[in-house]
Amino acid sequence: MPVDWFFNLTITGSLLLLIAEVAFQVVVLGAIVARGRTAPAVRLAWLLVVFLLPVAGPLLYLRLGRVPMEGRVKRRRATRERIATLLTSRGPRPQIEFASTALGKMDRLIQALGGYSSTDGNRLRLFGESVVTTDPTAAMVALVADLDAARSSCHLLFYIYLDDESGRAVAEALIRAVERGVACRLLVDAVGSRPFLASPLRRRLEQGGVEVAEALPVTALRALFGRFDFRNHRKIVVIDGTVGWTGSQNVANASFAPKARYAPWVDVMVRIEGPAVFDLQRLFVEDWLADARGSVEALLTPVPGPLDGGVPVQMLASGPATGSARAMTEASLLGFLEVDEELILTTPYFVPDEATATALATTARSGVHVVLVVPQRNDSRLVAAASRSYYEALLDAGVEIYEYPHGLLHAKTATFDGVASAVATANLDRRSFELNYEISLVVTCPDFTGSLRELQHGYVAASRRIDPQEWCARPTHRRLLENAAGLLAPLL
Repeated sequence: MPVDWFFNLTITGSLLLLIAEVAFQVVVLGAIVARGRTAPAVRLAWLLVVFLLPVAGPLLYLRLGRVPMEGRVKRRRATRERIATLLTSRGPRPQIEFASTALGKMDRLIQALGGYSSTDGNRLRLFGESVVTTDPTAAMVALVADLDAARSSCHLLFYIYLDDESGRAVAEALIRAVERGVACRLLVDAVGSRPFLASPLRRRLEQGGVEVAEALPVTALRALFGRFDFRNHRKIVVIDGTVGWTGSQNVANASFAPKARYAPWVDVMVRIEGPAVFDLQRLFVEDWLADARGSVEALLTPVPGPLDGGVPVQMLASGPATGSARAMTEASLLGFLEVDEELILTTPYFVPDEATATALATTARSGVHVVLVVPQRNDSRLVAAASRSYYEALLDAGVEIYEYPHGLLHAKTATFDGVASAVATANLDRRSFELNYEISLVVTCPDFTGSLRELQHGYVAASRRIDPQEWCARPTHRRLLENAAGLLAPLL
């Protein structure tokens, strides 16, 4: 009798557990289908994960698939509204009349997506190998010189800050600035800069009077109940409210010690003077106040006046707390489809959504010369495989694809018909387009675009072009692996 009782109890318990598991799975599957603002491909990918992994899949979705409204998101929006109120009291911002209909459409779209209107009168200097210098330390040297010239404030935001020669040079410049009475603030991503945040260099900075803060800190509670995969991937420097920097480079040597086998990291940075610097400053203030103390009034600087001979510049800020969760996707689609003659793109991580991949193929089929340059060796094997799952369709459409073999091409750039260009922190992947906080600098200037285009052609000249016939003849096992990775593309 006891044996039968125990056996029946075990069977009953197993059935109840199975029913609970199935019910849990069904509820999560229903929640995925019900999400209206999620792209169908993303919902389908999550459905596949939850279906194939009855227990782990739903748990993964609850941890990584939802976009909850957290306190810091609300703080970001409150800061944006406060800044907007202050700007309204200062009068309307001058509007630029673009000669090109396409440029005017892009300006209006970026504003509608939570970005800022274009400002004229900005001076730009491009830092990238083969344009200004072949020295990969040039940008950091020039940045340190700007920090040493600071008079009132230095605001820095980076995804990665390393304790190497570049990191120590920037740190010493900030400490020297504090000694002159300059207020210095450094905000770094809690995941991207985790080693730095626990390093003696951080302690030295704080002892020297520099305020150091973590963006999107990952605590045990947050890891259990919140989203920890949202990251601040921006690179922003604002000095005295008059000099700004942005681009793809982190505070790190090109040799990039954590992943030295893929080095050198090949980056692009832009130094900015003029009214566009204010837009960098307001982004920094928004990010700073999400995780650190202060007030908008104390941190925000006046808008610099336009400079003679300056050019139009526009900032597109993207991320979970901006005007549109798909800001980067929508802006990219419009930019690709409005091109008439030539589109050149460089990105280290190419895992586009279906709409972006289709737009590139459509643009190429319409007779536009479309060029895509990516690294030959990627620091993520899964991303590299998923990226190559798109090659065949793009090659069939006429897109020229090049793989850069001399290090990890980390520059995120685009040039449109040799007239307009973009230098971004965002990659061409879903993580950058929908999950990370990113910034893109959009420039309407043939001269600046020409310099950036020259840099891009340098990458092309040093790269290996993918031959369509050879690519189609690659081994079956490679095709299977790449296409299997491509199935996960909506989640990468």
